[in-house]
Amino acid sequence: MFTQSRKQLKIAAAVCTLSLVAAACGGSSDTSTDSGSSGASGEILVSGSSTVAPISTRVAELFESVNSSVLVDVDGPGTGDGFALFCDGLTDISDASRPIRDTEAATCAENGIEFTEILVGIDGIGIMTNTNNSAVDCITFEQLFNLIGPNGEGTTTWAEADSSLPDAPLSIFGPGAESGTFDSFVEIVIEDLAEEAGVEPTTRTDYSPSADDSQILGGIQTSDTTLGWVGFAFAEPAPVKLLEVDGGDGCVAATAETIASNEYPISRNLFIYVNNNRAAESEALTEFVDFYVTEGLDVAVAEVGYVPLADDAKEEVRAAWNG
Repeated sequence: MFTQSRKQLKIAAAVCTLSLVAAACGGSSDTSTDSGSSGASGEILVSGSSTVAPISTRVAELFESVNSSVLVDVDGPGTGDGFALFCDGLTDISDASRPIRDTEAATCAENGIEFTEILVGIDGIGIMTNTNNSAVDCITFEQLFNLIGPNGEGTTTWAEADSSLPDAPLSIFGPGAESGTFDSFVEIVIEDLAEEAGVEPTTRTDYSPSADDSQILGGIQTSDTTLGWVGFAFAEPAPVKLLEVDGGDGCVAATAETIASNEYPISRNLFIYVNNNRAAESEALTEFVDFYVTEGLDVAVAEVGYVPLADDAKEEVRAAWNG
């Protein structure tokens, strides 16, 4: 067993590893995707990250197509809200766009919830503006800190945060604090600069937060010089302008290739957390997770626009789940 610090979110896909936070429940050693052959039935409850929800939804669709006796219900209120439900024993699987926090794991332990953490894919956070904003093509971590971090509170133009940026109205749209995307953005972009500045590692409060990625994307359409952030898989196909990001090594565009190679500086791992006791008691849940770590990793992750794990990382995931 080993642990994964939140700073390790930015490791390359080729060396992504699976961390078992509690004893693995030991899924079936048969990784066949023929999940309909056993006659398992029942309902599986999945909740958590809105970012990971499309993966779990697609896996559920594929699984139900070969096992119609199992109903998989997927909801996406946010990573933090999902962990609250999971650690209260109200869900079987928690989708997460960040690793579980120590406080959340402690709540699970207090409630007798043992779990397995499963790495399922990789995503980048897309920094975006309106397609009509021709004045900005690349943005640095320092500029993002001054625009979106606590020091940006009250600023109403881009230039107030950085004189090299346009003297244009600034309105910001992004995830709320319940979101794993919010947490990942703060950790990767804000945290170190906040420590240097001696301020709290968080965002300004006077922006428009939402747990609904479509509302954030809609906000970017409201004026020519908006600014915002969502998961790359949501931003890439949307009618927005994705900005290149300079994390200290030059401007890098967000693409599937740069995210997979870790060249893009705002990349993060995506997870599901499985309730071990529920899996031990439920053939349907165990078979669903078996399916998730095979067909899900091989097909669903790419189908919904995320970056799949490298082959060796997939094998680590499967080996760890199968105990």
